[in-house]
Amino acid sequence: MEVKTGKTEDSNGRGGRQVARGLAVATLALFALLPGCWGGGGSDDAGVVGPRFVFFSADDGTSGVELWKSDGTDAGTVRVKDINPGTGASGPFFFTAFNGALYFRANDGASGLELWKTDGTDAGTVRVKDINPGAGSSTPLGLTVFNGALYFQASDTAAGAELWKTDGTDAGTVRVKDIIPGPFGSFPIGFTVFNGALYFQADDGASGIELWKTDGTETGTVRVKDISPGPSSSNPFAFGSAVFNSELYFAAGDAAGVELWKSDGTEIGTVRVKDINPGTPGSLPRGFTVFNGELYFQADDGASGIELWKTDGTETGTVRVKDINPGTSSSRPGAFTVFNGELYFQADNGASGIELWKSDGTDTGTVLVKDINPGASLSFPSGFAVFNGALYFQATDAAAGGELWKTDGTDAGTVRVTDINPGPNNSGTVSLTVVNGALYFQAFDAVAGAELWKTDGTETGTVRVKDINPGAGHSFPGGLAPF
Repeated sequence: MEVKTGKTEDSNGRGGRQVARGLAVATLALFALLPGCWGGGGSDDAGVVGPRFVFFSADDGTSGVELWKSDGTDAGTVRVKDINPGTGASGPFFFTAFNGALYFRANDGASGLELWKTDGTDAGTVRVKDINPGAGSSTPLGLTVFNGALYFQASDTAAGAELWKTDGTDAGTVRVKDIIPGPFGSFPIGFTVFNGALYFQADDGASGIELWKTDGTETGTVRVKDISPGPSSSNPFAFGSAVFNSELYFAAGDAAGVELWKSDGTEIGTVRVKDINPGTPGSLPRGFTVFNGELYFQADDGASGIELWKTDGTETGTVRVKDINPGTSSSRPGAFTVFNGELYFQADNGASGIELWKSDGTDTGTVLVKDINPGASLSFPSGFAVFNGALYFQATDAAAGGELWKTDGTDAGTVRVTDINPGPNNSGTVSLTVVNGALYFQAFDAVAGAELWKTDGTETGTVRVKDINPGAGHSFPGGLAPF
């Protein structure tokens, strides 16, 4: 796939660019909905005192997809507010905690997809601002807390999709800068906080989609570097970004293809780390994860396929860890998660299918944890979350289908927690989220459909929290967030 792209022009000059940018943003939004897409899952809750509820979107079969919360009990699992009254769905999503409230986007049926917040009560669930007045949607994306405000992408008819911020009030919800003047939109996305600034990708209409940063002011919102000079785009952050060793790492494309870059926030300090796969399309690095003093990722050097790599930030220190699938075939390692002093991930060695692997950073220490679905069949472990001293995930075997598993890092200690949907049928365990001493997730069984479940790590302690959409109907709880 060629990621580094030029710009398509139509008779009006900018129209084709708008379509290309719109498609790129739609793709990023889709990936944002996929659990574990960039690696990493939940986090260990050891010693955490704070959130007591899990908030999520769900459909009870009568009021559409609305905002819900749960304390882990049937009685304590309730709809917070019917934001789009009646059977209409508000579709709340992209939950982000900020300044004592939980922010998200939703559609009340009158003002389109806009920014909302909740304190957990009906009365305290309100629209922050109708950014795109009337029935039009501002479609907020990428909600990120920085420097005492919540930053995001939003659209209005005057400036298109641009960078906005809020302090939680209507008056304090403002556009930071119209990066590409007029109604076309710069489509800022990929927000990452680093070294006292917020970094992102944006298109100013002249230099393509490049690396930008802001201190929260209009004058302090500037392009860091035109990595792919002229109107072509380097598309930074297309595969994610990571702060490591006091620098910002990301994938970007220029004449050398899409490779690993880093930045200290200055133009001169924004440089390619290594040309791993000379020429185009490049090595296409992605899944950046900091582990044991180095940055790990997947990349393709053009000889050994897509394999596990690491870097210490130097060209000579950027090396392949192991050729897991020997020769030109790819192991495609992904869903990286740090647990118990090792890096866990999914990979395919060409014989066992996509299975659970771990690495200590060495060739010999990069090993298959367990062939969960024996032989060439894949178990496809995904959705990793660290909880209560173990690593939890969904995996598939021939006996039970896709179910909830956990591991302590050994073959013998890698076991199915329970068969939620008995027999070889999938329960579709997704959105693993740790809240208040339990692991919550969405799962399906033939009795109640796709509903909210929780586990303490034992078979008997893995239970449906509530049949929100009674009977075989699905509530599809999504976007689980502690608050």
